[in-house]
Amino acid sequence: MPNSYRSTPDDIQGMPTGIPYIVGNEAAERFSFYGMKSILMVFLTTHVFMKTEFADTGENFTETQAEALATQWIHWFNVAVYILPFLGALAADWLFGKYRTILVLSVVYCAGHFVLAIDESVWGMACGLGLIAVGAGGIKPCVSAHVGDQFGASNQALLPKVFGWFYFSINVGATVSMLLTPIILRATVDEFGGAIAFGIPGVLMFVATLMFWVGRKHFIHVPPRREHFFSETFSKEGGRALTSLLPVFLLTSIFFSCFDQTASKWVSQAKKMDGEAWGITILPDQMQSLNPILVLCFIPLFTYGIYPLLHKVFGLTPLRKMGFGFFVTAGAFTCSALIEAELKSGNTLNILWQVCPYILITAAEIMISITALEFAYSQSPKSSKSLVMAVYLSCIALGNAVTAITNALITNEDGTSLLPGPDYYWFFTGLVLLAGVLFIGVAKIYWGKSFLEADLASETTT
Repeated sequence: MPNSYRSTPDDIQGMPTGIPYIVGNEAAERFSFYGMKSILMVFLTTHVFMKTEFADTGENFTETQAEALATQWIHWFNVAVYILPFLGALAADWLFGKYRTILVLSVVYCAGHFVLAIDESVWGMACGLGLIAVGAGGIKPCVSAHVGDQFGASNQALLPKVFGWFYFSINVGATVSMLLTPIILRATVDEFGGAIAFGIPGVLMFVATLMFWVGRKHFIHVPPRREHFFSETFSKEGGRALTSLLPVFLLTSIFFSCFDQTASKWVSQAKKMDGEAWGITILPDQMQSLNPILVLCFIPLFTYGIYPLLHKVFGLTPLRKMGFGFFVTAGAFTCSALIEAELKSGNTLNILWQVCPYILITAAEIMISITALEFAYSQSPKSSKSLVMAVYLSCIALGNAVTAITNALITNEDGTSLLPGPDYYWFFTGLVLLAGVLFIGVAKIYWGKSFLEADLASETTT
């Protein structure tokens, strides 16, 4: 590493100079990822798989067959995105350091967008999504840790404020891209295919990479822990923490099995609904933008309103928050099942009926996903936090694998389903209810402990 790069934070009380580059990078990267992902279901179904012929008959896929296959592809893509953080954390903490790991994998990320923009064949989509999974998954555990590296003892109090802006930039990037990219796809697909709609997120990822490279001299470059990586990461104390957290993580995977269907099955459902509202046309894949919008509204609502109110009734622990989330998720899928039942009976429903399940699934995300991140951080020793977070992310991958495998098992050769119409949503309603009941039992016997005070003590003595 060049000597011009600093490896320790400056003794300042203000904001580190590298932070604007990181926040800007994250906003552009999230725009690229969610913009690409928001149009995947529609594009794979209509413009890839419905134009693909069966090898044995030479006939094209029907829309039902294409939707079933697109659902599996999207969730296997999510599996890759959330399982590859293991390799990203390993590369950053053991071999190359966070900066080099993020920069190299960002270039791979850009290459994936480029492939999607120029090749909409089945193999082109597979290659492009594979490269994006390597890039997006690999940098996932590194970026937030890189933010923390920029702060020292003098300005550590600013860290929560920065993470607030960090999370805000993620959701703003996601919202804008989920609203714009579907419009761009409809406007350009007949003449240019997916080149423009996938190309614009690619340009944003290039901007994100360039911004990160420009900020290199402003960053603190913490060197990798080559000699002590394995002994520190895989400590006995970390092993005990992970053992206690694993049942919590495994049940949380069922929530993500449901939550990530907002990008697949919920889009398919929205395609069957009337998109006209207040004189404008709402596209099926635009409904996904409700999630980041609601997240920005719900975080202060839950933090300053709902949680304090519930805490007055009974002690509201992180595990209790997560437990509530499972039953709220069941409520979201109950709404989806009822909507699907109406559609199956031949009734026309406005697309705004999906607002109800989106409100519930986003509330569940606040209760489960955000709480689980904080809980995993507080319940693991400092030396094993990266490992614990990687395991948590792999359980998100497990949840998506459950969805992909379920869809593969219930899909007949002609594309029809063993769980047709509302039965599909009732199945996942029952699954998440079962997970919620099991979670109550796990919460009662949880034996982990908080490491926050120990971490604080170690920071003040170093």
